[in-house]
Amino acid sequence: MIRLGVIGNGRIAARFVKGAEMVPEVQIVCIYNPRKSSAEAFVAKNGIGMATDEWEILLSRVDAVYIASPHATHVDYARRALLGGKHVFCEKPMAFFGKEASELFSLASERGLVLMEAVKTAYCPGYMHLIETAKSGKIGAVRDVEACFTKLTDPAGRELTDTVYGGALIELGTYVLLPVIELFGEDPGDVMFYSVKDAKGLDLFTKVHLGYEEGFGLGKVGLGVKSEGELIISGTKGYLYAKAPWWLTREFEIRYEDPNERERHTFEFEGDGLHYELQAFVKEIQTDRRDDSRRKRLSIAFAAVMERFLCSRSPADQKWFRQTKRDGLGSAGNMLGSHQL
Repeated sequence: MIRLGVIGNGRIAARFVKGAEMVPEVQIVCIYNPRKSSAEAFVAKNGIGMATDEWEILLSRVDAVYIASPHATHVDYARRALLGGKHVFCEKPMAFFGKEASELFSLASERGLVLMEAVKTAYCPGYMHLIETAKSGKIGAVRDVEACFTKLTDPAGRELTDTVYGGALIELGTYVLLPVIELFGEDPGDVMFYSVKDAKGLDLFTKVHLGYEEGFGLGKVGLGVKSEGELIISGTKGYLYAKAPWWLTREFEIRYEDPNERERHTFEFEGDGLHYELQAFVKEIQTDRRDDSRRKRLSIAFAAVMERFLCSRSPADQKWFRQTKRDGLGSAGNMLGSHQL
């Protein structure tokens, strides 16, 4: 039994707790929030564990932590937990700089700990089979990947009010980058962003183009624009098509030149998928011979694209972002007084 502590108790934490019920190897024993009253209310509502606002108490009771706090606090909470000897399962985006993500993985490796970014799609059976099919040669050589994920969000919500770490690409970009990086690699030669922004400068809709020698990737994300959430992987012999919502992959088709020649693959998809990523995390902890190559490669690449995006915004945004990082305002220690977890 893995004793798990949850850092933060917002919307995703509530969903995670329900998903954890499907993973019998895990017991949630502690909810941490620097505002203890918030953690206490969460514990009372969900009937799990204990609440604390003391970091050392959290670490003394758990084997691993799940980080569900505001984006800006992820890196420092992950670092502190790893230094405390705990496995780390961190919500996306885990980091905003490739160097930060790389340093966290090095820290985890040095201490024999598991570090995993919570990207549920990456561990869903249907998606994993889709990627295996794309790599198998059934559609020839892959030359293009197009993925879309949009949802209409409350303008007063966190996603569209946090002027530094809000917006569509930061919130949803990990999903659409996932199949591109899985199939083409973590080092695109060119990365370009095109955004529709609100009055605060946050992107309501963004297209990210990634160029590789062997093909192209296109990701579309939106919080204020709605589009068809499909995934198309194009090859030299045919293509794969996963209809919306492709990130909850329940089915996909292999299509060829002849429109009558199609192969349809279907999969069971339980709950909202959070337990798939948690099962993968547990497996990594329980396996002596761990292989973090996929986890590490994906997370560092995600962070590198996020870095490029944040540094491509307006001069005022760039100045604020760089000043934030230089002053350490993105650290958990300095964010505790200003963020409700």
